[in-house]
Amino acid sequence: MKNLLIIVFSFCLSFSGFAKDGYELWLDYRPIENASLKSEADRLFSGFYFFGESPTYEAIRKELEISGQKFLGKDPGFSSERLSQTQVWMGTQEELSQVLGLDQQMQIRALGEDGYWRGPIDFQGKTYYAIIGNRPVGVLYGVFDWLKSIQTETFDPKLEKSDSPKVKLRMLNHWDNLDRTVERGYAGFSIWDWHKLPGYIDPRYIDYARANASLGINAVSLTNVNANARILTTDFMKKAKVLADIFRPYGIRVFLTARFSAPIEIGKLKTADPLDPGVIDFWKKKTDEMYSFIPDFGGFLVKANSEGQPGPHEYQRNHAEGANLLADALAPHGGILIWRAFVYSHELDEDRHKHANLEFEPLDGKFRDNVIIQVKNGAIDFMPREPFHPLFGAMKNTNLGIEFQITQEYLGQATQLVFLAPMWEEVLRSKTYRPNPSSTVAGIIDGSDSGQKLTLMAGVSNIGTDRNWTGHPMAQSNWYAFGRQAWNPDLTSEEIAAEWVKMTFGQNPGVNSKINEMLLSSHEAAVNYMMPLGLHHIMGWDHHYGPGPWVTGGRPDWTALYYHQADSLGIGFDRTASGSNALGQYAPELAKEWSDPKLIPEQYLLWFHHLPWDFELKSGRTLWDEIGLHYDAGVKSARKMQETWSSLESEIDPQRFDHVRQLLAIQVSEAEWWRNSCLLYFQTFAKRPFPKEIEKPEGDLEYFKSLSFPTAPGIRPRW
Repeated sequence: MKNLLIIVFSFCLSFSGFAKDGYELWLDYRPIENASLKSEADRLFSGFYFFGESPTYEAIRKELEISGQKFLGKDPGFSSERLSQTQVWMGTQEELSQVLGLDQQMQIRALGEDGYWRGPIDFQGKTYYAIIGNRPVGVLYGVFDWLKSIQTETFDPKLEKSDSPKVKLRMLNHWDNLDRTVERGYAGFSIWDWHKLPGYIDPRYIDYARANASLGINAVSLTNVNANARILTTDFMKKAKVLADIFRPYGIRVFLTARFSAPIEIGKLKTADPLDPGVIDFWKKKTDEMYSFIPDFGGFLVKANSEGQPGPHEYQRNHAEGANLLADALAPHGGILIWRAFVYSHELDEDRHKHANLEFEPLDGKFRDNVIIQVKNGAIDFMPREPFHPLFGAMKNTNLGIEFQITQEYLGQATQLVFLAPMWEEVLRSKTYRPNPSSTVAGIIDGSDSGQKLTLMAGVSNIGTDRNWTGHPMAQSNWYAFGRQAWNPDLTSEEIAAEWVKMTFGQNPGVNSKINEMLLSSHEAAVNYMMPLGLHHIMGWDHHYGPGPWVTGGRPDWTALYYHQADSLGIGFDRTASGSNALGQYAPELAKEWSDPKLIPEQYLLWFHHLPWDFELKSGRTLWDEIGLHYDAGVKSARKMQETWSSLESEIDPQRFDHVRQLLAIQVSEAEWWRNSCLLYFQTFAKRPFPKEIEKPEGDLEYFKSLSFPTAPGIRPRW
């Protein structure tokens, strides 16, 4: 028995070196197999020289040690002398000013504080490879990009490359609670162990910082927007300081969510009125204290007067007065106040689609310069597909940032493969026609169209304590895609998918082609089997898991019937001038085109129109038949992904292959569940047979309606 245990233990140790559990993310740095690339990398890794000293340079050294061991099986060489055996020079353009020409210095300086340049430099008869930034963090970004070029086998030592981010703040929003639960989280508990902080530093915090820095993510909000005021107490400031100190060398600034009622809850005041002198003093002193612990504290993120969260409306004040209160406290320290535009009130008898514009558009120009209004990509709530939010382009004198959801609250959660880059790309490239006819959402948020200097792209994190970070191994691609699109909103989904697949699964073209195909088809598949043709908000109650087009009760705008409005005549939400006129909040060019059901992109058809079941679509089929065909196509696409993955069994490491295989089986089952239950339900109104081309829905509608999921992850905590 003893010998058996030894054998089993030895096997586990040896196997652990080969098993892929997803912890390393896209920073796998697998051994280089290309002979010429390996030779070149071996030469360059033999001698690195840093032109200065900083904590960020130490972080780079550690990354080079990790990558050198994995790429080449050896430690890299570091030189203390610039002209000895060095091969790669690293530093800022100021530190390298003696070896750079004036034109080259100006070229690099124009890249901004986070930009970098890398390429060959000739000096005193020898050629060096250099990675240069305007700050050490720019060098860090350049190093990660160089390592990526080795991973993807695209590195050419003769080529120059320069790059800089188009968005200033590239932020992850964690919806993590202080008890380590994660609202709408599907990958375990929060990675922030507040109980053990500040005394214990989990090594995972450093790996988290490495992963974010490799993407250029430079800000993180640690706590849930449904905020707990305790995070602003001195005890928690000491804990947050530890995380800020860890993240700082990686160029990441810490933000915290501020509960608007904190002056009452932890300040013992009787009011949180933003114009009250005592409240103003509370926020000033509290902010000063925060900066005494974290000198580069980023600022506050606030959700106010939304879904029960306190805000300025309780005191008959508006959002600008509420935001400016905190912005003024942050301004002396260079801090930023991010105020979410996700507001809707049951007291306002208007289409929920319209609420944010009704509240914020009249306040345009009344917010402080250090305020950013964080606007969700669509006007409802991270639906599988939404037209872009009408606030983009509607506020010309206010900083606007965009908020995407990386965690898949409405897109299958952690049981489904849904690559989100195509959805985000669709939004970013949407034309707003304001402030000029060629303006896009990307141009609004990166400042190229809006002219704003303070820019933001935020993503609701899908990270948790699961060993692979994101629950579903393939959901790592969405963390990756968010970082890449935040750096450059003009990148295509194809480019991003190709990078991630190569960095995660290696260089086999046949394997990569199949995985790319799965990724790039997955979003449209999910839209088809969940909410096609503009249907939205028909998911299960509270937990948002699975279909629930029959959901009624409580607030109307929390029910499915409010949105799909199916009846014997037809289906869809009329948001034209004859209905809620939400289309009137868009530019006139869009409002005119989208008001015509024959001209509007059919992907948004039922979002803006209530149409008869027999309405003829561009295909020549009726609306009822087209709905059925979309649902069925989604199921068939899910099955195709399953088949594609199965064909890779001999090419993918067993642990990841089996993990994804099991989840894809769940996804197919859930796709069928969505199709069957939704079509059976909508047929009760349409009173028409299913299209002959589709696989007929099976099951009993009453059974589907009876299902409950009390243990579904991500349910919103009740206080």
